[in-house]
Amino acid sequence: MAEISQDGGGKKGGKKRSKKASTKIDMTPMVDLGFLLITFFMLTTTLAKPVVMQLNMPDKTEKDEKSEVKMSETLTVIPDSTKVYYYQGLPNDATTQLLKTDYSNKGIRTILFDMKKRIGDNFTIVIKAAKGAKYKNMVDLLDECAITGNKRYAILGIDPSSEELVKKSGL
Repeated sequence: MAEISQDGGGKKGGKKRSKKASTKIDMTPMVDLGFLLITFFMLTTTLAKPVVMQLNMPDKTEKDEKSEVKMSETLTVIPDSTKVYYYQGLPNDATTQLLKTDYSNKGIRTILFDMKKRIGDNFTIVIKAAKGAKYKNMVDLLDECAITGNKRYAILGIDPSSEELVKKSGL
């Protein structure tokens, strides 16, 4: 609340001075209103919702079921920290050629689009993360699978023959 104090001086005779009005404003209601508004906005704002990637895993069965996939319809991708290696065929085969690309739009995405167009719906991607790969690299590669419309992919641990192929290539 605001108060105005009108103290005009003493009641003695003499000159009359003009009265100075001094104001005193009580800021307590304003502070209360500020805290109420801060509390209201904190409780009503939507915080950043976590973004979750849906990953469907096969059911565990008692017996090992293996699905046969043709090597001509499979591309093995080995993500690393800055580059992506890929090959078609078996890693210990002498005719297998390891190639290198990156995570850009003209890199692995173009390769996945071309393979999908050439092979069709039976195109399968086998992802084997290298030792230097980060979690972000796997997410980037799974995003590329989703962008290119490839729904058939498998995530496996890297085997020694694939590691040896990467080391021998010198890429």
